[in-house]
Amino acid sequence: MNKGNFENNYQDNLEASLMMKLRTLIKELPLQCETFFRGIEPTTSIKTRIAYAFDLRTFFYFLNTNVDCFTSLSIKGFTAEDLEKVTPLHIEQFLEFLSYYTLPHYLDCSIIIPYSNNNAGKSRKLSTLRSFFKYLFKKRIIKTNPALLVDMPKIHDKPIIRMEVNEIVNLLDLVEQGEKLTKTQLRYHKYTKNRDLAILILLLGTGIRVSECVGLDISDFDFSINGFKITRKGGNQVILYFSQEVADVLKTYITERKDIIPLEGHEDALFLSLQKRRMSVSSIQKLVRKYTQKITPLKKISPHKLRSTYGTNLYRETGDIYIVADVLGHKDINTTKKHYAAISDDQRRKAAQVIKLREE
Repeated sequence: MNKGNFENNYQDNLEASLMMKLRTLIKELPLQCETFFRGIEPTTSIKTRIAYAFDLRTFFYFLNTNVDCFTSLSIKGFTAEDLEKVTPLHIEQFLEFLSYYTLPHYLDCSIIIPYSNNNAGKSRKLSTLRSFFKYLFKKRIIKTNPALLVDMPKIHDKPIIRMEVNEIVNLLDLVEQGEKLTKTQLRYHKYTKNRDLAILILLLGTGIRVSECVGLDISDFDFSINGFKITRKGGNQVILYFSQEVADVLKTYITERKDIIPLEGHEDALFLSLQKRRMSVSSIQKLVRKYTQKITPLKKISPHKLRSTYGTNLYRETGDIYIVADVLGHKDINTTKKHYAAISDDQRRKAAQVIKLREE
């Protein structure tokens, strides 16, 4: 791939940026971590490895500042022999430490950032440690695996938040008409109405992730088949399809979009900010929050909740959990079942009303 194409390819630029971020993090960590990341590269995504790197950075910071036998070491100076000294008790102390702590920013140590974790966050970090110690044990770099002897924190299931049919109708009407927007919001609304409507109806009509939405280019769409190409988590490319209702809204926006001259490097980006550059994940998150708060203020709706809404509607219409898993890009069918188990409860309630024991 030549340099010009690389600079204009969003996915390649994103991958390169994430790779540089991971390399920066690894420089702070012990040599065994570099070995670990090299070993898991073929089976994990770059975002997963970055999450692991942050978790390991926190863990070694804890050991270096809170455990007496490690305080004389630098984080970079940990050896395999030092890792042999880590006990299950140390890891349990680490999980307690995660409830609230401060940590220097990975790019600027003068900036101290406070963090807190619930049981879900602690569970994820323990999962990272299990993977790390399991790999080192498997490769005979260490002789014991202390993380295996620590129980996972109990996680309480949270209710799945979705938008109801009437809320979706009200949301799309709001974007089209702008009736509940403030005067300041209305000043910009006339420039962004068609874009905002296209974003929301694409999220609600296809269930794509916000990161996938951000990466969309105009050239990814083929309206002769009402389909578009996206890059899934892990880098796989798939073609998804949309309804004529979604197509009509997208065509209206794209017609308007072609009159905008984007900044260099953003020429093919589908969704542009007012600064004429590709919209970011955070900007779409703010956009969704701005409109949904006016429709359903008691629900905290994010792009992921719109994805859940799509999955719910698709399952109710098809009754096929495998179709839902495939369209949403879930690699594990159990993930899909977990998120849409509430629908089965709805069906059980309906079933209870079907059988009449006595005529009224």
